[in-house]
Amino acid sequence: MMFQNIFTYIKEKEGRLAKKVLPLLCVLLFLAQQAPAGQDPKQKPIHNVVTVNHAFSAGERLTYLISWSNIIDAGTAVLEVKEEKQADGKKVYRIVSTAHSSGLVSEFYKVNDTIESIIDFEHLYSLLYRADQSHGKRKKKREMIFNQSEGTVVVDSEGRQDTYSTPPGILDPLSSLYYVRTRKDFIVGKPIIVDVHDDDKNWAVEVQTIGREKIQTSFGKFNTIKVKTYPRYEGVFQHKGEIYIWLTDDERKIPVLMKSEISIGSIMATLVAMQAGEEKK
Repeated sequence: MMFQNIFTYIKEKEGRLAKKVLPLLCVLLFLAQQAPAGQDPKQKPIHNVVTVNHAFSAGERLTYLISWSNIIDAGTAVLEVKEEKQADGKKVYRIVSTAHSSGLVSEFYKVNDTIESIIDFEHLYSLLYRADQSHGKRKKKREMIFNQSEGTVVVDSEGRQDTYSTPPGILDPLSSLYYVRTRKDFIVGKPIIVDVHDDDKNWAVEVQTIGREKIQTSFGKFNTIKVKTYPRYEGVFQHKGEIYIWLTDDERKIPVLMKSEISIGSIMATLVAMQAGEEKK
C-alpha cells in the first residue's frame, strides 16, 4: 500500500518531481566512481602507501540496485575488473563502471555512464581515467592521463588540455575505491587518507572507520566494516552530506551497501549480484 500511495503521488506531481526529486535518485548510479572530498593542500602529501592486493582480480563483476529509501528503484550500476597487457607487455587492470537509470527515473532524467580506469597491476596507481557521462540533457566526456614517474596528469575535457602536478601514487575517482579495498588498517579513530585527482585538483580523501556490523540484504547476510566518507557532489550532496559504505570484513572488502541520507529519505546502492574474480596464481 505504501508503494502504491507514493506512486500515485508521483504521477500527480510528476512535473515538479522531475525537476527536483527524481534527479536525486540518479546520484548513486555513479557513486562508486566519484571521489569523496578532502582538503586541497598546497603541498603534496604522500598518503597512498604501497599495499598487497588480495581484494580483487580479473573477472570480478559487482552489480548494484540503486533506489530511494528502498522504495523506488532508480537504476543499476555494474563494476567490472579486467586484466590486460599494454603495448610494452606490462600488465594492468582495467576497471569499468557502467550506470543506467531505469523505470520512472528514465522517463524524466535518463542516466547513461561509462567510466574506465587503467591502473598499474602491482602498485595499483592510476595510469588512465576516462569518463563518458550522460545525465538528462547534459553530456560530458573527460580523460586523464597520468605520468607517475614525472608526477603529472594531463586532463582533456571537452577538447581542452591542461597539465597538473600530482603527488606520488595518485589515484582517480574510480581506482580509489579499489585501492581502499586493499587496505588492512580499518581502525576506529584512525582515518585512512587517500590522494585522488579530480576536478583539476589533488584531494586528500578521508575514510573513517565507524565499526563492525552484521547486515542483511536481499543478497544475503554479511559481516561488514562500516566506513564513512565526505563526498563532493553537485546538487543534493553539495551540503557536505555523508556517505556510508559497508565493506565485507574479509580480504576482499566488497562494498555490499552504500547509503546517503538526504532531506527526503535516503539514496542506496545495494549489491544484488556478484561474480568472483579469478584465483591469483
